[in-house]
Amino acid sequence: MAEKIEQFSDFKLNKQLLSAISEAGFEIPTPIQKKAIPIVLSGQDVLGIAQTGTGKTAAYLLPMLMNIKYAQGESPRALILAPTRELALQIDNHIDLFTPYMDIRHTVIYGGVGEKSQIETIQNGLDILVATPGRFLDLYRKNIINTKQIKTLILDEADKMMDMGFMPQIRDILEKIPVKRQNLLFSATFPPNVEKLAEEFLEFPQKIEVAPQSTASSMISQSYYKVPNFKTKVYLLQHLLNNDEFSKVIIFTRTKSTANNLFRFIDRKVDGEVRVIHSNKAQQSRLNAIKDFNEGKVRLLVTTDVTARGHDIQDISHVINFQVPLVYEDYVHRIGRTGRAANTGEAITFANKAEEMHLEKIEGMMREAIKEKKLPEDIPVFETPKEEKIEIDREIDTIKRRDDPNFKGAFHEKKSSKGKLRKKKRK
Repeated sequence: MAEKIEQFSDFKLNKQLLSAISEAGFEIPTPIQKKAIPIVLSGQDVLGIAQTGTGKTAAYLLPMLMNIKYAQGESPRALILAPTRELALQIDNHIDLFTPYMDIRHTVIYGGVGEKSQIETIQNGLDILVATPGRFLDLYRKNIINTKQIKTLILDEADKMMDMGFMPQIRDILEKIPVKRQNLLFSATFPPNVEKLAEEFLEFPQKIEVAPQSTASSMISQSYYKVPNFKTKVYLLQHLLNNDEFSKVIIFTRTKSTANNLFRFIDRKVDGEVRVIHSNKAQQSRLNAIKDFNEGKVRLLVTTDVTARGHDIQDISHVINFQVPLVYEDYVHRIGRTGRAANTGEAITFANKAEEMHLEKIEGMMREAIKEKKLPEDIPVFETPKEEKIEIDREIDTIKRRDDPNFKGAFHEKKSSKGKLRKKKRK
């Protein structure tokens, strides 16, 4: 069946989904989508080996949305588990993208923020719940989440979940949801711990495997600047955008608040029309911004990773990563907005000390070095504020801890040294 599929209309999807797919700029199904969508639609379990960047999110979301069809009841009928807040948010953004014409209720829950608003949303009724394992279990134990209606369970980036030690939580969650359900497991790699999880989790699955797409186009020139802090980044950005060579530019940020702040700054300080896109913007507003940018009416587009994929915009001269993405594959998606259709393009990244460490890992993933550029002499380098420095140091600790679970962290060391000092004083 998959070999005969050439466009999204060849799938058995409803008009609402096909309209959303078209408006989102998705044109030709990727290999993982061609293989997975018909199987998921049929109700079978799926084991998908595919990296982020192969179109796997749409490969499981589109048939799942087709099967759910419309809002029904108060409890979630589909649960999607992701290892990180960033991926969970990205999945939820994709659901937004595909459901402007569908009456489907969804939300995303994750740790590190207050529970109150997440609880209120769940209690108002849900069809799809996207969650990190820890926060899901926290709210389940408080009797906030009713799992009795769950008919579909999706584990995304299973290998990353195993690397982060989520196996006990996953087993715990599997015991709390109905046995009779469809299971979908997606992983970039298939190491022994993921194979073991698949054996426990899936029933007679269809295995789908596609080649990784974690390399950048040879048409894209890549470089980065070492920039110590946010304020210095802003001045460097203004300096670059005042150059006429930066004729059609996408500027990527990690968060909606940073995107909004940069938009206001650029609107005041830089020539040319600028727009901002993120998941809080209305669907029509996003579509209009993309359309105007594509047609050349807008010179500068500030956005989160909601625009990193799925849009075929021509003649983008530059992509600027104002912040390095935390999901490394998103770097390839971001810079892939330029250098399209046999045209050359340039991708420039701003990196503080923590982001330099992320960049090293991105280079390893791509098996390609990113060239360092020296800051222009007329760019003022500001002192890093105390709060921002603490934030950068914490991010460095997180990266080191991920590489070495025994790493205690700079803050632990500072605390220990203060304790020793107090003991010495008592003596």
